[in-house]
Amino acid sequence: MFKRILVAVDSSKTSLKALEKAIELQKLIPEAEIFILCVYKHHSLFEASLSIGRPADIDIPDKVLSEYAKEVVNHAKEMAKEHGATKVRGFVKAGRPSKVIISFAQDKEADLIVVGARGTHSGKDGMLLGSVSHRVASHAKCPVLVV
Repeated sequence: MFKRILVAVDSSKTSLKALEKAIELQKLIPEAEIFILCVYKHHSLFEASLSIGRPADIDIPDKVLSEYAKEVVNHAKEMAKEHGATKVRGFVKAGRPSKVIISFAQDKEADLIVVGARGTHSGKDGMLLGSVSHRVASHAKCPVLVV
C-alpha cells in the first residue's frame, strides 16, 4: 500500500495531528517510511536589506528560519519515535511550501502526502482549507490526506 509517507510539519497543531495520522498509518504498514519535511520561505539578501531596524549583528533571515525549521523537524522526529514510529527521516527545505512539498514528494517517490488543514499562517476567515494544503491536494501526483 503506502511505502513512503511524506508529512509536512510547521509546528502548528494541525501539522502535528497530521504527523500523528502518519504514525498511525506506519503502525498498520510497518515497512512504510515516514519523511518529515519542514519548508521555510526563502529570503534573498535584498529582502533582508529592506528591514527597517538594523541591529549591529545582522542575522540573515534564511539562516534563522533554517535553524527554526531544523528544530521543528527534530521535535517532530522525537514525537514520532515516542509514539512508536520506526523508520523516520527529517528534511528541511527552502521555498514556497506547496511547490516544495509537491516536488519533494515526487523526488522521494512518496506514495502519500499528509498535511494539516491549516498551518501556522492561516487565518480564521472561513476557508475550509489553508492555502498550502489546498494547493498540495490540488496538484500532487499522489494521494493527499488532509488532517
